[in-house]
Amino acid sequence: MIKLTNIEKSYQTNLVLRGVSLNIEAGEFISIMGVSGSGKSTLLNVIGALDRRFEGEAWVAGQELKKLGDREISNFRNITIGFVFQSFHLLPHLTCAQNVALPAYFNSRLSETEIGGRVETSLEQVGLVHKRSEFPLHLSGGERQRIAIARALFNAPKVILCDEPTGALDSKTGHQIMELFQSLNRETGVTLIVVTHESSVSELADRIIRIEDGKVV
Repeated sequence: MIKLTNIEKSYQTNLVLRGVSLNIEAGEFISIMGVSGSGKSTLLNVIGALDRRFEGEAWVAGQELKKLGDREISNFRNITIGFVFQSFHLLPHLTCAQNVALPAYFNSRLSETEIGGRVETSLEQVGLVHKRSEFPLHLSGGERQRIAIARALFNAPKVILCDEPTGALDSKTGHQIMELFQSLNRETGVTLIVVTHESSVSELADRIIRIEDGKVV
């Protein structure tokens, strides 16, 4: 599913990733751990094709990322990868259902019926169908993150990448979100990669990968 070979990434003169090689199988639930500044979010950006200016070779879901053109990479990210972030990134003027449907704006082939069906399915997967008409302002932090996860599920991606998804939540809610991730991984077979610096968050993962000073240790 994911194969990285000797990945190096620099920002000006600062080498952030130092020869990272990594294999992740389809359906794995992976936690990437490391202190702030260790390179874990940069590694996630490489896997998610958000940053293609790196040395080395990166294959994700059968595609060599460096060889994809701009339009191809945009379609690849929208269809193959789901993203979940610490700060939710929900649009406050849209309802929960409309937020979940945002990926449809980049896929003109979907009919309104198909979009509605996918929204309903995604909300069911996170247990928030009853919140479809609510606005993000009226949701708790945990509910907002669940809506963000539903949005990531909209296109039934092969991979979901999560950057500190529990960082803005209390410990109890954060654990509930991780249990949801574990359940989704088991039920759908999606490859799940969660970046965190909290050991309590990573305990439900199948495998923990530790990053230190830009290297896998």
